[in-house]
Amino acid sequence: MNPTAEGRTALRESKFGHLTVGSIMEMQVQSATKGTKAEMLASYMMDGFGSVPIVDNNNKLLGIVSEFDLLGSLRKGKKLEDVTAEDILTANPISVTKDTDVMTLVDVLQNNHLIRVPVLDNVGCLIGIVARRDLLRGYLQTSKS
Repeated sequence: MNPTAEGRTALRESKFGHLTVGSIMEMQVQSATKGTKAEMLASYMMDGFGSVPIVDNNNKLLGIVSEFDLLGSLRKGKKLEDVTAEDILTANPISVTKDTDVMTLVDVLQNNHLIRVPVLDNVGCLIGIVARRDLLRGYLQTSKS
């Protein structure tokens, strides 16, 4: 359901609407390389987010592996210790920059049915991750002041 134009304008003009991704993103992100075994990715997900960005040696984003991808491997009868990130990653995932405004992020997440997206710098290197819960936390923090 899309909010009314009046409602969207009100949110954009609120303190929340002036936030950027950089002010709400998580900067401590567990990433991995293409050769990382899916079993290790699963353990990373148990300790953090439900997806792991896959980067090259220069920290440039190559793709992302989610819980959905791991379950897909299991469904196909594969053992996670036999699968690498490269085998199952989603290449060129949707991402944002730290300067993206929160209302654009809301649209990106909602329109693409995503839970979280990687945050990249201006040359495509991973600098963080931002999730729906970060948006809600930002909203709650700005609505109290």
